[in-house]
Amino acid sequence: MTRQVSAKITPQISPSPWPIFLTASIAVLLISIDATVLYAAFPALSSAFSGAQPSDLSWILNAYTVVYAVLLVPAGRFADLYGRKRMFLIGLVIFLAASLGCGLSGQVWVLIGFRALQAVGAAALLPASLAVVLGAFPAERRAVAVSLWGAVSALGAAVGPSLGSWLIELGGWPWAFYLNLPLGILSVWGASRLLKITPPEGVPARLDVVGLLLLMVSVGAVALGLVRSEALGWTSAVVLGSLIGGLLTLLVFVWWARRVPAPAIDLTLFDNLTYRFVNLATLTFGMAFSMMFFSYFLFMSAIWHLPLAAAGVAILPGPLLVIPTSVVSGRLAARLGHRPLLVGGSLVFAAGALWTVLVPGSTPSYLAHWLPALLLTGVGTGMVLPSLSAAAVSRLNPARFGVGSAINQAIRQIGTVLGVAVTVALLGGASAQLADFRTVFGWEAALCVVTALLCLSVDTRPQQLRASA
Repeated sequence: MTRQVSAKITPQISPSPWPIFLTASIAVLLISIDATVLYAAFPALSSAFSGAQPSDLSWILNAYTVVYAVLLVPAGRFADLYGRKRMFLIGLVIFLAASLGCGLSGQVWVLIGFRALQAVGAAALLPASLAVVLGAFPAERRAVAVSLWGAVSALGAAVGPSLGSWLIELGGWPWAFYLNLPLGILSVWGASRLLKITPPEGVPARLDVVGLLLLMVSVGAVALGLVRSEALGWTSAVVLGSLIGGLLTLLVFVWWARRVPAPAIDLTLFDNLTYRFVNLATLTFGMAFSMMFFSYFLFMSAIWHLPLAAAGVAILPGPLLVIPTSVVSGRLAARLGHRPLLVGGSLVFAAGALWTVLVPGSTPSYLAHWLPALLLTGVGTGMVLPSLSAAAVSRLNPARFGVGSAINQAIRQIGTVLGVAVTVALLGGASAQLADFRTVFGWEAALCVVTALLCLSVDTRPQQLRASA
C-alpha cells in the first residue's frame, strides 16, 4: 500500500525549522494569492479582452481551480515517488514559468491555457510544502506548525485581491502574475539550499487517470452550466445538459472510485464522521468565501464606481484581521476543539454577509455601510479557514494525513469554482444592479449558515474533554 506524503517526517538538515517553514510558506502564500488575485483583475481583463463574454473570462479563474482541485491528491503520490524536495522544486518552477506565460498572453484562450499550467505547478507544490513543514518540526510541535501553515494560506487568499488591485492599477493586469516571480525565485533558492533529498518510500500506486478525468469533467460541466445560465437561461439545452451531465459524471466517478484499488480520491476517508462533515463544510464555505471577494470588487466597480486601487484599499481591513484571528483561534482549538470556532466563525461571517444585504446602497458610505461587514467577514475567515484545514485531518490515521489534507484542499477549490460560477451567473457582468448584488450577498449568508450547521457534528476536542463529557 502506498505511503502518503505525511509519512515522511524525518528531520530536516537545518537545526532550526523556521527557515524551512519560511521557504515553504512563501510558496504556499504565492499559490493562495494566485487563487484570488484575479477577482480584482476581472474588470481589467474585461477591458483588455473586450470581445470576450463574462462567462468566457470566468474560465481564467475556473481553469486554474478545476485543474488544481483535481490534481492535488495524485500530487501527494508523486511526492512519495520522487521525494518532497524534488516535487517542491518541480512544482515551483512550473508555477513560475506559467506565471510568466500568463503575463505575456495576448489572447484570452492562451491565458486560460497558461492558467491551467499554473494549476499543475500549484498542485505539485502544495502537498510537497506540507510534507516539508511536517519534516522540519519535531512531533510535539507539528500541530502548531500546521496551524501556522494554514494561516499563511488563509492570509494569501485574503490579501490577494487587495494586493492585486494595487499592482494592476500601477502596471496593468499582467502584474497580477508577475508578482509571483521575485518571491518564487527566493523560495527556489531557499529550497535548493535547505531541503534534504528524501528517497522514495514504498511502491507507488498506479495513477487513476480515469478517475481524474471523470472528476475534472464533472466539476467543469457543472461550472459551465452555471456560468452560461445567465446568458442562455436555466431551461436551455446547454445549461441543463451541462448541469445534468456533470452530476451524472460525478455519480460515475463515485462508482468507479469504489471499484479501483487506488482511486483518485479515497472515499473510505469519508467513513470518518468528522472528516465527512468538515469537508461538506469546506465546500459550502469555499463557495461563500469566493463569492464574497469576487462580488465585493464587482460591487465597488459597478455600484460605487471606485477606481481599482481604491477598491483594493477599501477591502484590506478584513484580510488584515485573518492572521491575528487565526493565531488566537489555533490556541483556543488546542484547548476546546475546532467546533466552537467553526460554528461561531461561520455565523460571524454570515452576519457580515447579511449586513451587506441590508445596509450598503448605491451612494458610497464606507465607514458606516461597508467597514463593519469587512471586519465581520475578516474575523469569520480567520476563525474558519485554518480550523477547517486542521479539523479535516485531526481524527485521521497519521499515515493518511497527506491524502486527507489534499482532498480537503481539493474540495475547497471545487467550492471556489462553484462560487465563482454562481457569482458570474447572478451578476452577469458590468450591467449588474444593486438588487443583483444583494441576491449574491444573501447566498453568501445562507451558505455560511449551512456551514455552521454542518460543523455542529465536528468533534475534535482533546481526549480529556471528551472523556469528561
